[in-house]
Amino acid sequence: MSPVAIRLSIMMFLQFFVWGAWYVTAPNFLSTIGFEPGDIANTYSVGPIAGIITPLFVGMIADRLFSAQHVLGILHIAGGGLMFLAMQNMDGATSPDMLNWIFFGYMLTYYPTLALTNTVAMKNMTNPDKEFPYIRVFGTIGWIAAGILLSAIEADNTIVMFQITAIAAVVLGAFSLSLPNTPPNKETGVSIGQLLGVDALVLLKNKSYAIFMLASVLICIPLAFYYQIASRVVEKADIAMGVGATMSIGQASEVIFMVLMPLFFARLGVKKMLAVGMLAWVVRYLLFAFGAPADQRAMILIGIALHGICYDFFFVTGQIYTDQKAAEPIRAQAQGLLVMLTLGVGMLIGAQIAGKIEADASPKEMKPLQDQQTALQGQIDELDKDADKEKIEELQAQKKEIRIAELNLVDWKTIWGIPAIGAAGILLFFLVTFHEDDDSTPTEAVAVTQEMPEPELPQEATDGIVAEDSAAPDEEATS
Repeated sequence: MSPVAIRLSIMMFLQFFVWGAWYVTAPNFLSTIGFEPGDIANTYSVGPIAGIITPLFVGMIADRLFSAQHVLGILHIAGGGLMFLAMQNMDGATSPDMLNWIFFGYMLTYYPTLALTNTVAMKNMTNPDKEFPYIRVFGTIGWIAAGILLSAIEADNTIVMFQITAIAAVVLGAFSLSLPNTPPNKETGVSIGQLLGVDALVLLKNKSYAIFMLASVLICIPLAFYYQIASRVVEKADIAMGVGATMSIGQASEVIFMVLMPLFFARLGVKKMLAVGMLAWVVRYLLFAFGAPADQRAMILIGIALHGICYDFFFVTGQIYTDQKAAEPIRAQAQGLLVMLTLGVGMLIGAQIAGKIEADASPKEMKPLQDQQTALQGQIDELDKDADKEKIEELQAQKKEIRIAELNLVDWKTIWGIPAIGAAGILLFFLVTFHEDDDSTPTEAVAVTQEMPEPELPQEATDGIVAEDSAAPDEEATS
């Protein structure tokens, strides 16, 4: 591996390490400092909103006016500062609304970096098509490493996860300033409409693609439940390897099934691949619905391990299908529109619905237990970490016992049963209405003329909306 490739791999590793260090396990801590289900829903709504907004920033400003590595560095340093600011307000006295505004500011700095890391990587490669996957896989490794680290230092439900995020963000920001120069595309003319994928709307005239797009947006509603709530199922079951490490099984599964995808795709085709992906969501949520109440660890672990099928078979297949259906001039816009509608609009709606259902499934008897945890956390924060180590461990043990008692009061069957039924309904709708061979001809956009050159930017600008690995979420994003 060349020196440049090594630096790009480190960049990608840290990019998703930063996200994975807090995004999956945040509710496990926030719910102990006064966050109600609706507040956590808002925490998981700011990301999709940022994902809708930031392509405009990347496409209209960052990519055309500044060197990508400099913008990347500044944004990560600013994000680290915002995360440090958030930590200063995590004492239980600050309102969740205030913290969520800080999280929103943070996500506005983070989401553009998803596109910018792709830009820096691809523009410093000789053959991006062949080289990029090998660099990008270090992002998934970074996400997994973050989860394992959280569990190793027992920080799955402590403020330490945000400290790690802030420090890693600043380190990545400083490191980014030393990356190979990636000058702006000053001559690239891209309109707001192109960044929003307006030309790609012509694809919706194709009945099958319109059905696929609708199903994609709808399936992201139950998807939000996983990123928002699943980590607390793991916490309740008290799985030995810890919450972060356990949730990382999903990303490991994603890597495995990504390797196997060509084999499955050749045998199954688009419709069956998409259907299997949606079916995996139904099975996963049924496993959680019946496994969570009784702490059936095997069922919970299988549900998490299904992430590879859930994500790769549906979302990656959807990207391939979109690439097939869109003609070359609108292909980048079509991919951006798909991501914006699914991981933006769909996840935003899903986050709010998940918060409402969780609130309805959380009895009022939980509130006194939450208040006790907040009080205990206040006592822990006032103690000296070295001189009062034994006292801190005692208080943490009390807090954990109360936390488990709180989680045992939740109606888990309702929380997971509703998205399972929803995913099953979407699957049935898709199977009945979608016909893969309606029209195999790539669709041209009316707005694209011979005088308009193919836009180069939207692919890079809109790639950044993806929630990895997440779960990104990233993921994340969310993967």
